[in-house]
Amino acid sequence: MDDKHMQIGEVAARTELSLRTIRHYEEAGLVIPSARSQGGFRLYTENDVARLMVIRRMKPLGFTLDQMRDLLDVTDRLDGHTALDAGEREALLERVRAYERSAAEQVEKLRVQLSRAEDFAATLRARLPEDAPARP
Repeated sequence: MDDKHMQIGEVAARTELSLRTIRHYEEAGLVIPSARSQGGFRLYTENDVARLMVIRRMKPLGFTLDQMRDLLDVTDRLDGHTALDAGEREALLERVRAYERSAAEQVEKLRVQLSRAEDFAATLRARLPEDAPARP
């Protein structure tokens, strides 16, 4: 095995995804191991890790597997070696812009939720006597 390939355990550690989750994303067609070892182990590259990181970042924002697949397809085409005409390139960029807008909206909703959660925690703290020991 050369230095450019990683086994699934290393990829899991780097992405903070479970082996099961990585296999699920493989079954869903979101990421395909770049190679297999002679023993049949999945082997991944830095590009595969980058794809998994995109997926990992999309998941908490509520994007579906289909949306993840679509965005990965768009970025693959934009980054690919096949020449795109100006209209096709602009259409792909507009799809990326739509995902960016959706992500920004979800981030704002999460900020509101976090603020409410912090307010709630502060309300609970205020009810506790100052000399009360904290419990784990």
